[in-house]
Amino acid sequence: ELIQIAETANRVLMVGHLLQYHPAFVVLKEMATKGQLGRINYIYSNRLNFGKIRREENILWSFAPHDVSMILTLAGEEPDSILTTGGYYLHQRIADVTTTHLEFASGLRAHIFVSWLHPFKEQKLVVVGDQKMAVFDDTMAWPDKLLIYPHQVHWVNGMPTPAKADPLRAEFPHEEPLRNECLHFVDCMANGRRPITDGQEGLRVLRVLNASQDSLDRLGEKLRLDGKPAAEVRKSAAAASPGDAAVIAPGVFVHDTAVVDAGVVIGAGSKIWHFSHVLAGSRIGERCNIGQNVVVGPDVSIGTGCKIQNNVSVYKGVTLEEGVFCGPSMVFTNIYNPRAEIPKMDQVRSTLVKKGATIGANATIVCGTTLGRYSFVGAGAVVNRNVPDHALAAGNPAKQIGWMCECGERLSDDFECTACGKRYRKCTEGLMRNP
Repeated sequence: ELIQIAETANRVLMVGHLLQYHPAFVVLKEMATKGQLGRINYIYSNRLNFGKIRREENILWSFAPHDVSMILTLAGEEPDSILTTGGYYLHQRIADVTTTHLEFASGLRAHIFVSWLHPFKEQKLVVVGDQKMAVFDDTMAWPDKLLIYPHQVHWVNGMPTPAKADPLRAEFPHEEPLRNECLHFVDCMANGRRPITDGQEGLRVLRVLNASQDSLDRLGEKLRLDGKPAAEVRKSAAAASPGDAAVIAPGVFVHDTAVVDAGVVIGAGSKIWHFSHVLAGSRIGERCNIGQNVVVGPDVSIGTGCKIQNNVSVYKGVTLEEGVFCGPSMVFTNIYNPRAEIPKMDQVRSTLVKKGATIGANATIVCGTTLGRYSFVGAGAVVNRNVPDHALAAGNPAKQIGWMCECGERLSDDFECTACGKRYRKCTEGLMRNP
């Protein structure tokens, strides 16, 4: 409701997630985005203290929002399932301690541990990548707030063997996070930019918190973001067994020649056409159309209302948000520098295609990139860098050549659509709608 009010009134709506503006987290986010930590496998956050004890809210709502915000930013996606347990010691209806477990479609796992009954203060975020590990500890002296551990796991005689290394200090400016946050808000108001922590970012955090509270109230039941039991949430390929049946909702059409593996979830009204294969651990949303000779997975998440045309492979590491269009024979990749003789599946780079994006026929999306909301990639383009929201990209390598409306028409120089009348303005992520 607030997001709609802000858009209607042409106002900037910003959420006060302070740690998003901490210089140490800004550097950590940049490292994760550039793949300097490798594939992120696990994130955990501890926010602990003795007090302040509240009666108007429990520890989950008091301590966890900032951690949820940071984890969602690093993950680049929302969780598939959430499980929260807690302890009630000072009041039988107000949790003093909670632990929240998050599972993501990409295979990433995270947990958040919060308590106001802890003997000392701890504010620590640990990010475990397959190349490096990072620790953001806000209780440390400024030079030690962000340490990078270049630990490696070596395989010796078929056994994983840890090879430890000394931590390295990350460089970042000595700036006050609250001041940075306020300056960012002023800049967004003055220049019509979309805040880093805009209404949509706040809404994503609220969805996680609401599902966490529902899980807590239901004694630790694993739930989806919509509050429904997560029995239908996809199982990873490693966890699936021959007895795990695919979960296929009512109204789904699967052609006789198509193959749907165990552990797959397919939403209501979706269609899987001739000779396509949905591999274990994949999740397809409602009202999707999967064309002929399409391969999905393993462990891939496809949002509601997506259309994937013939001869497309959506590999592990690729995530499609709702309403994405993939043209015939377009190509996703997941290994940046593959070799036939060298297994590199431990080097998968994630690709995120955001809501409403279109990818033209025979285009190639190099792994590790993000295609913004309602972006448009021309036929045959080779995308090797991020594409902003509503941007039109074409060529090899792809370059931005214009802007596109939500309706799929090219915008005029003043960012107005002559077809549907929608107007836009520039923001940090590309373009955003004007009322």
